[in-house]
Amino acid sequence: MQDLLKRDKTYLWHPYTQMLTAPAPLPIVKAKGVYLYTEDGREILDGISSWWVNIHGHSHPKLNEALANQANKLEHVLFAGCTHPPAVELAEKLIPLLPKGISRVFYSDNGSTAVEVALKMALQYWQNQGQHNRKLFIALHYAYHGDTVGSMSPSEESVFTASFQSLLFPVIRADAPYCYRCPLGLDPKTCKIDCLSSLANLLETKAKEVAGVLIEPMLQGAGGMIVWPKEFLEGVRKLCDKYNVLMIADEVFTGFGRTGKMFACEHADISPDIICLSKGLTAGYLPLAITATKESIYQAFLSEDRRKTFFHGHSYTANPLGCAVAIASLEIFQTENVLEKIAVLENILVNRLNPLKNLPFVGEVRVIGGVGILELVTNKENRDTGGYLSTIGPKLAAKFLTEGLLIRPLGNIVYFMPPYVITPEQTNLALDKIAKIITDLEKI
Repeated sequence: MQDLLKRDKTYLWHPYTQMLTAPAPLPIVKAKGVYLYTEDGREILDGISSWWVNIHGHSHPKLNEALANQANKLEHVLFAGCTHPPAVELAEKLIPLLPKGISRVFYSDNGSTAVEVALKMALQYWQNQGQHNRKLFIALHYAYHGDTVGSMSPSEESVFTASFQSLLFPVIRADAPYCYRCPLGLDPKTCKIDCLSSLANLLETKAKEVAGVLIEPMLQGAGGMIVWPKEFLEGVRKLCDKYNVLMIADEVFTGFGRTGKMFACEHADISPDIICLSKGLTAGYLPLAITATKESIYQAFLSEDRRKTFFHGHSYTANPLGCAVAIASLEIFQTENVLEKIAVLENILVNRLNPLKNLPFVGEVRVIGGVGILELVTNKENRDTGGYLSTIGPKLAAKFLTEGLLIRPLGNIVYFMPPYVITPEQTNLALDKIAKIITDLEKI
């Protein structure tokens, strides 16, 4: 193990670990189900689905088989001017599951790229129709849409984007429905989703300049694991319809069951004009992304005028290996009653985490689908917190690891998000450890 870590330290650059006091990386050599195994034999429960991507558990036999079978047929071919069975079959199987009206699939590589494709697609959609004044995008506070320049631009200004402000394009920003920290200071029990007024006011004055409204439906991830009331999502769709603006749903994180529905937009029974997918798309096996759209958007790019072409493509677009695994993943949703498993997990999370809200440092408990969230505060009265750079996050991560749990808090936001195959027994054991550590928070 020491040799592996020495080699790693000599040659590799890990994300988010440049502090001189950062712990050595975990030397993971294999994984099965919900567990990761280190080189020295430790068993660690993957409490964050390996950065939100693994949904059916590690080394799933059906996914392994699909990957091996496809590798023996076709590993890759360019997708510009070519096609292949896995890309076609994945689209055929996915479109009936997507929100109503989504009918065209554009492949790319990862979540950030899926968002960038959506932004470029929306902008050019209007240009192709002669509406060159539509150049603005509206995003929400606490948004996070990726780490590339285009996807950082609509993300909230934060430690993630601070060094790159000179590269980013401007967006206009509306309030998010962060009920625990209501932007209007209202009581969530009695308000009528008044925070929608922020978006409504922006559209009323700037709609003819807006290309699209970009949101993370129902659960904003890296911005703080913020769970929405479904009425806010309904309201966004109604406002986009009223002002004839494209609605873009970034479901890179929320797609494929994470919120308890196949796609988060289902909570409000709405359809976006463009939807961005990645992470769970291949169940954590390979990088693959999709930006899917309505037919009307696709048709706006069809022309004999090559200037209207959507000039965007990647070397690994529609990689057959990734598509094959994604197909197998969709089949698992049907054969293994995955959504039912998520409902069981959600019920356990609600029952086990809600009592923790009485602890002095737990400001709020939030649960949606397979995600359980604790927002920690230093003072319950004024809800003070150290935010993402809070030192409590790394300390808790280290403590969880000593208990055999891989959990990486977002600063003061602790979340538990295991693969869907976790059993009730495994869930309760993990939650026992989480509850004990949070209860003893003063000692950390």
